[in-house]
Amino acid sequence: MSSQDSTILPVLRATTAAEASNSRERLQKEVVALFDELREPLLRYLASFGLALPDGEEVLQEVFLSLFQHLDRGKSRENLRGWLFRVAHNLALKRRHRTRRDLEARAEPGVGDLAIEPGPNPEDQMVRSQTQRRLLAVIQALPEQDRRCLFLRAEGLRYREIAGILDMSLGAVSLSLARSLARIARSAER
Repeated sequence: MSSQDSTILPVLRATTAAEASNSRERLQKEVVALFDELREPLLRYLASFGLALPDGEEVLQEVFLSLFQHLDRGKSRENLRGWLFRVAHNLALKRRHRTRRDLEARAEPGVGDLAIEPGPNPEDQMVRSQTQRRLLAVIQALPEQDRRCLFLRAEGLRYREIAGILDMSLGAVSLSLARSLARIARSAER
């Protein structure tokens, strides 16, 4: 190795380290911007799984940590919004399953047969009008898959994104949404 090589190598290493640091800083800023933009819609979606707010926030942290790792590895940046909802969906299902399993393990014999239904808190019930309560009941009576489609569509996701998140065909998403909206419309007419 020549003396010129020995002086150039440390400079190249320092330059490479600085570029990597700048790249991670830009990546962190991008993830924080996405967090700020999508935190509320993702928390609303996670709440639709019946997760308590602290559990939803934990899942949200896992989602954005996964996003950072995904982008840091140079993976696809295509449709990050859909990607985030898909990861949130999968992690929420795991969290809900784990929570139910833990509740059943701690429950007394026979108590595990009771279904725990998430519902609006008492303050919300007092504020909501009769029409809103009826619409909520209609939405809660929808099959779980139809509710998921409806919630994702309400968050502004396109049919194709919803199909990818829920692992359904486009036709099934369209049918599910049409069926759900028709039930809601019938309920609103009463």
